[in-house]
Amino acid sequence: MYVCVCNAVTEREIRRCAQLGCSLGDLREQLGVCTNCGKCKHAAQQILREERSDRGESSAMRPA
Repeated sequence: MYVCVCNAVTEREIRRCAQLGCSLGDLREQLGVCTNCGKCKHAAQQILREERSDRGESSAMRPA
């Protein structure tokens, strides 16, 4: 699904970047998210939060 229609950025692309530790600023620089109309900002932030949460849960479940 497209999150940023202005720059044709998909949810999958944002998730990949988030998994690499990117911030919203990084998404802005690398993919152009939130650089035109800004309507994608909320969705992009939500995806970043989800990915951070998923990383935290998965690392907590790994044995030490």
